[in-house]
Amino acid sequence: MALPPGLLGNLALPVVAAPMFISSGPELVIAQCTAGIVGSFPALNARPAPVLREWLQRITAALAEHKTTHPELPTAPYAVNQIVHRSNDRLDEDVQACIDHRVPIIITSLGARPDINAAIHSYGGVVFHDVINNEFARKAIDKGADGLIAVAAGAGGHAGTVSPFALVQEIRTWFDGPLLLSGAIGHGRSILAAQAAGADLAYIGSAFLATQEADAAPAYKDMIAASTSADIVYTNLFTGVHGNYLRGSITAAGLDPDNLPISEPSAMDFGSGGNMDAKAWKDIWGAGQGIATISATLPTSALVARLREEYDTALAGLMASTSISGAAE
Repeated sequence: MALPPGLLGNLALPVVAAPMFISSGPELVIAQCTAGIVGSFPALNARPAPVLREWLQRITAALAEHKTTHPELPTAPYAVNQIVHRSNDRLDEDVQACIDHRVPIIITSLGARPDINAAIHSYGGVVFHDVINNEFARKAIDKGADGLIAVAAGAGGHAGTVSPFALVQEIRTWFDGPLLLSGAIGHGRSILAAQAAGADLAYIGSAFLATQEADAAPAYKDMIAASTSADIVYTNLFTGVHGNYLRGSITAAGLDPDNLPISEPSAMDFGSGGNMDAKAWKDIWGAGQGIATISATLPTSALVARLREEYDTALAGLMASTSISGAAE
């Protein structure tokens, strides 16, 4: 696993928590990191822009304190997601804030810029870029990204349509660097499956929506707990980019989830909803196909503990099966 030395070597579970628009904030990130997985949030969640520096200071201080007071427990690094798209007029300011606070990991989305990658590298930070296909993956590495996040079919939010097995396999034919896999991962055995498929780490978002620390509306958390993969709708109507959303939230907004119009790509925006009264992420709620594993709102620490137990059980079962098979031969 070609990960930066020391950066991700102290995890309780090979997981990076995905940044979720609106729902990921300092409280959730701190809870994720102190539970032993990489926590993250979108820079755009900090509003207005100066609030981002306050969040970075709060997270940094909390994690430093946890390391001091609980040296026997893992304290994972954190990441900040930057939307690298021309519609993001805060990008330069937000990147500078991350440089000033030496954010360990930057996750870039919807565009890749060599200058931003170089700026993060200047202080020793690393950049993971999320991609939905092999073509975008090659472009991201060519432009200086350190690692890739394969956002496969079934992932929450802006997801792709390629099978996780196919996407990882295509990337691994030419790239042996850090690779994360996203797409309907809500159980510990799925984390192990991501590694078996060729990824280094699992990238999990939707499962953390129904945690006590998430800044999601109570009704959103309840809908996550009550829904399954059949309740996920894939559409580009709300932001101009295809993504997965909860059927119930679309219906609540007065729309027919089975007859949604197609948005023009030029209509891309992140949260305003264009001319619609319903706004993406605030009223139209994103989620991935793996939410059937979520049945109640839990503390983040309890969710990570459950995933860890499931992961260990799956790993033990696999090793036992391999041992039996080897003995039979």
